[in-house]
Amino acid sequence: MSNRPPVVLTLYLSVFLVALAVAPLILPEFYITLLNYIGLYAIVALGLVMLTGVGGLTSFGQAAFVGLGAYASAYLTTVHGISPWLTLPAGLLITALVAVTLGLVTLRLSGHFLPLGTIAWGMSFYYLFGNLEALGGHTGIAGIPSLQLFDLELKSGREYFYLIWVVLLAAVFATRNLLDSREGRAVRALKGGSVMAEAMGVNTPRAKIVAFTIAALFASTSGWLYAHLQRFVNPTPFSLAQGIEYLFMAVVGGVSHVWGAILGAGLITILKQWLQDWLPRLLGQSGNFEMIVFGLLMIFVLHRARDGVWPMIQRFLPRRTVRAPTGGAASLPRRPLPVAGSVVLEVQNASKRFGGLVANDKVSFDVKAGEVMALIGPNGAGKSTMFNGISGVDPLSAGAVVFRGANVESLSAREIARRGMSRTFQHVRLLPAMTVIENVAIGAHLRGHKGVIAAACRADRAEEARLLHEAARQIERCGLGEQMYEAAGSLPLGKQRIVEIARALAADPCLLLLDEPAAGLRYLEKQSLGELLRRLRAEGMAILLVEHDMDFVMGLADRVVVMEFGHKLAAGLPEEIQRNPAVVEAYLGGVE
Repeated sequence: MSNRPPVVLTLYLSVFLVALAVAPLILPEFYITLLNYIGLYAIVALGLVMLTGVGGLTSFGQAAFVGLGAYASAYLTTVHGISPWLTLPAGLLITALVAVTLGLVTLRLSGHFLPLGTIAWGMSFYYLFGNLEALGGHTGIAGIPSLQLFDLELKSGREYFYLIWVVLLAAVFATRNLLDSREGRAVRALKGGSVMAEAMGVNTPRAKIVAFTIAALFASTSGWLYAHLQRFVNPTPFSLAQGIEYLFMAVVGGVSHVWGAILGAGLITILKQWLQDWLPRLLGQSGNFEMIVFGLLMIFVLHRARDGVWPMIQRFLPRRTVRAPTGGAASLPRRPLPVAGSVVLEVQNASKRFGGLVANDKVSFDVKAGEVMALIGPNGAGKSTMFNGISGVDPLSAGAVVFRGANVESLSAREIARRGMSRTFQHVRLLPAMTVIENVAIGAHLRGHKGVIAAACRADRAEEARLLHEAARQIERCGLGEQMYEAAGSLPLGKQRIVEIARALAADPCLLLLDEPAAGLRYLEKQSLGELLRRLRAEGMAILLVEHDMDFVMGLADRVVVMEFGHKLAAGLPEEIQRNPAVVEAYLGGVE
């Protein structure tokens, strides 16, 4: 894949790495200590980039995971005499178990309840650390041994500098690799809402747990480094206030950007230090005045740079874009399509009730392989509700949905997608900041298998090349090759709908559900869409279509079902529907 950063970015990165390498050789001890803390904080903030910026899940409790890593190593080394290098995997294991347990409970919450939940367990861990006698209570644990690399014992901050920054940079590159992968797109899809992600086959509860656990493991690693750097721990650095500060670092730096974690940690750490040094001199008295000024500055930054500082810098840098492989890649395996004319979908007496409102009332129809079935009706007729019931997005209240010979009405949307059904939405559900090819690649999620560890280590590159090659093929097929690397949110609404069709096709479906695909398209674009759907029909794909453009429908559909107020009003060939008096009166404009 041609995902290499531009030469200018490589040059900037090289300069940054050289500056880090020579810093301990030329800077005073004070600045080395400051850089060490920036590195430790940035590791935690990087986890929040993954969790909050990418996954859209806000956490104020990351300091608790820092404390878990620190206390686990402090206790195991001082009480049981275990080597510090062995306490790192032990602390990560403990943190992972706690994170998964907390995540299974907390991540079920939504809206403002989720951050409130993280505040609750963040406070609980702070008081747990302070009240356990085995952990030294509020006095803490002293005498933590320093780390030793072969014959070199790391005693001073200057000696710890390289270890801290190597760990941070390794975490940065692992995170970037992960975000440019199938697993990373699953986490990024969370911001588009669980409805879209599940319909594309993403296991959203698992994706949330993955992001939550990665953020916790980064925090725990930072805590391990902190414990052996300080050689003393007590509960104070792991309070809720510190958890809020970590979130500030991520937000100020650029919560959706990997390098923003380092920038945010640096800005806030240096700013706090500068305020502590200069405000007493300016005001002529000591006190916590820096916290007042710091708070006001944070409000100002959040008003003026809501996306953080890094995007402002990024404007002057070449953009790094995920691209399809230039040399070609092996094609993904295709699922065999059903025999032309065979029934692919059968809806039997489908009903959907919302309290006393009946949106669908005992509607029945079927869709065959190699045909376009149109579902039409006035606004409020229950067409999109029927789509949601068929695809598992919002299960039916009664009735049956038989897909490829098996009942699926009780299955989740992702399980139905796994069986070969894919769809678009009435209201476009794309990730506007992601490119067209990245959005379309989400549709191919179920066609890959590599996990998080393989992605972080770049052991998934061959599979990733095939997924991006498939996404590019579907984009070209839908006539959007020129917009492949543009941000999806920058396209007009009509083309965004075409992107959704390409994303649905990337799933390799045998049944395609299209909810108003022609809305917002110009005449020639509708003609192109019609030609695409005819080609898909000729290949043997079954297509169920909801559309209001009657010229488009009648010139394309093989059969038509008409709905009115949740009921099935009529069904038949397009010419029969056009002559049906009840349909003409109810929907097609009356006798005139």
